[in-house]
Amino acid sequence: MYRYDEFDHAFVSARVEQFRDQVARRLSGEITEDAFKPLRLMNGVYLQLHAYMLRVAIPYGTLNAKQMRMLAHVARKYDRGYGHFTTRQNIQYNWPKLKDTPDILTDLASVEMHAIQTSGNCIRNVTADHFAGAARDEVADPRPYAEILRQWSSVHPEFSFLPRKFKIAVTGAPHDRAAIQVHDIGLHLKKDEAGRLGFAVYVGGGQGRTPMIAKKIRDFLPEEDLLSYVTAIVRVYNLNGRRDNKYKARIKILVHETGTEELTQQVEAEFAALRDSVLKLPEADIRAIEHYFAPPALKDRPEGWEVLAKAKKADDGFAAWVAQNVQPHKHPDYGMVTISLKPIGGIPGDASDAQMELVADLAERYGFDEIRVSHEQNLILPHVAMADLYAVYETLKTANLATANSNLITDIIACPGLDYCALANARSIPVAQAISERFGSQARQAEIGELKIKISGCINACGHHHVGHIGLLGVEKKGTELYQITLGGSGDENSSIGEIIGRGFEPEKVTDAVETVVDTYLALRLSPEETFLEAYRRVGPKPFKDALYGAAAEAA
Repeated sequence: MYRYDEFDHAFVSARVEQFRDQVARRLSGEITEDAFKPLRLMNGVYLQLHAYMLRVAIPYGTLNAKQMRMLAHVARKYDRGYGHFTTRQNIQYNWPKLKDTPDILTDLASVEMHAIQTSGNCIRNVTADHFAGAARDEVADPRPYAEILRQWSSVHPEFSFLPRKFKIAVTGAPHDRAAIQVHDIGLHLKKDEAGRLGFAVYVGGGQGRTPMIAKKIRDFLPEEDLLSYVTAIVRVYNLNGRRDNKYKARIKILVHETGTEELTQQVEAEFAALRDSVLKLPEADIRAIEHYFAPPALKDRPEGWEVLAKAKKADDGFAAWVAQNVQPHKHPDYGMVTISLKPIGGIPGDASDAQMELVADLAERYGFDEIRVSHEQNLILPHVAMADLYAVYETLKTANLATANSNLITDIIACPGLDYCALANARSIPVAQAISERFGSQARQAEIGELKIKISGCINACGHHHVGHIGLLGVEKKGTELYQITLGGSGDENSSIGEIIGRGFEPEKVTDAVETVVDTYLALRLSPEETFLEAYRRVGPKPFKDALYGAAAEAA
């Protein structure tokens, strides 16, 4: 992973001290909350329903054991003993005291972490495939390019006050695990026919009030032109994006209103002027950043296969966990382990200080000191020897972290919702817990197969409900909470926005409605191998509408 140089250390420390002064002036009453708001947002501090919230950046979802232990320390000392991992590969603390936030940032800076640009109308945390550098299907590790973008975008003088927030995601494999097509800019790392590295470039994706799938505007951009081209895109957006209406201020609206062809021409014209400027990346610089992300020296461990087979035969729970939570690694003797933060009946994405400490211990002992945060609100140990999987599993069990549900119906994404968020219309957490408990049986989850449920407590879609196979949107109607169901969404390389099925369901009825959808799928699928998404795309919404509302009611 990237390590700070002298400039990085000095810059982050200076920002902390600047914010310490701003907090002191707010607490003394020297500045008002209105004046303080843009200052705190630049440092990741929100004011939510009950308290301040601090959002800490985890660039491209990569951290080490020392950093994870610091996150545990912050939870223990300054919060209520837990943190919430988010769909932006960040962590949020929901209960810090404002007076403590400068001390929290000081502690974070000691392990090369910060909260800069985790809020505001700027370029936010650049996200990436959580299996980057380890996945067997990877063309190249996307994280060096994410780091280049992070350095370029940090406190960028031209792009610190954009029309609206701006999000970039990078993936390096044919199977998109970073949801790049629902980002303002999505970058798909690939090779051309000559074997050169470059990017397919997508622009104008996003969820929220007006969900849209990004448009591909370049099929291949050479790697050396990355900063020039991204600068061209953001410059066109900064000049032409709407500032009169925050609901129409994202680049997806600009793409829609301008037209993909016209916007592409504007970007290409800007790029032509920038292409041979100082923004062109020298190959030596790219390779230098790449060096930081060199894979660990993985020794051959062929004995692991026999050890693994014996352990699976002796322990059905372990066998289920391996089948669901361990994915193939580039090295055949290793696996990529997903640590589920979705225990049955639990709060998606939450981890206690003790759990974070335990994950840090496992990373040091078995995982070459690497941890990842996925946009699906789980943690990853990307390099674990097959021979060590059972020891990892047994340790995770002691902390309720060994739930075998990765990509299954209880692996639910959910935003904090109305329990915490001032923007929310409805609660997300209790709904996620109820659905998880309803489908908690391992056998039932296995029967259903891959099915992604995503829940948002408001139209801002922090829970990614638009791209859930089953999406739930909490809305408020006449003072009561209702949950609107969407079906058929997807955030992978075949991204799609889910279709609204019909009227919303009350909190006490929404779990039954989800079960009706699932039962309808099980009845109509062609075989156990046909996933929910495949079946939905084959038959469309009608069978599900009929099951939920009745054919006569729908016809009326």
